[in-house]
Amino acid sequence: RFLKAGVSVGGHIEPTTMGVPQGGPLSPVLANVVLDELDWELDRRGHRFARYADDCNILVRSKRAGERVMGSVTRYVSDTLRLTVNPLKSAVDRPKNRKFLGFTVSRNGARLKVADKAIAKLKDRVRELTRRTRGNNIGVIVAELRKALLGWKAYFGIAEVLSPLRDIDKWVRRKLRCYLWKQWGSAGYRQLRKRGVSVREAWNTSKSAHGPWRLSKAPALTIALPLRYFNDLGLPSLAPR
Repeated sequence: RFLKAGVSVGGHIEPTTMGVPQGGPLSPVLANVVLDELDWELDRRGHRFARYADDCNILVRSKRAGERVMGSVTRYVSDTLRLTVNPLKSAVDRPKNRKFLGFTVSRNGARLKVADKAIAKLKDRVRELTRRTRGNNIGVIVAELRKALLGWKAYFGIAEVLSPLRDIDKWVRRKLRCYLWKQWGSAGYRQLRKRGVSVREAWNTSKSAHGPWRLSKAPALTIALPLRYFNDLGLPSLAPR
């Protein structure tokens, strides 16, 4: 019934003739039904593996063994399960060069790390929320960022390599400093002075020919909008302090 229920497009229900709605709860259930035999086969062969839906990693000791296993598993999936292995997404490689469910591992393979693609997607979301044209006050922006960052942290918080997370924390604060500097506009000098910046530093910053993004890293903005300011607004940190 779920597969035949149709989908809503522009307020109108359109029939579904094939496939499973993307992101629906039925997808992983059906994947487990179909690929249950693969799990048992890999277990029978003594492989160490991890699978989520149709994403599967098999761990072996050498490239030669990986190529052999890739060939035999591909044949099994094709001949026994009547499914197709995507050659563009499948490869024999070192774990540090592959990603699984948004994660990868450090160069020595000892620690869990957030994949670059997952970080890039988070940055895209932050850019969307901190667009100048939105015109919201900083409290609204931080509240929306808080939801996005806490949701992201709930999933990726198990990462053991923390340096990329610290870099994101700094980058998010810089985006907010840039947002505020744009909002202040011609009142930038007064805002800096009100927040304890010296006359010289505030004047040099407000009269600078540099753009807002470059100025967001200036000492005056760091003094006026320190870490404590964003903590008080409720901005969460991705990396433990």
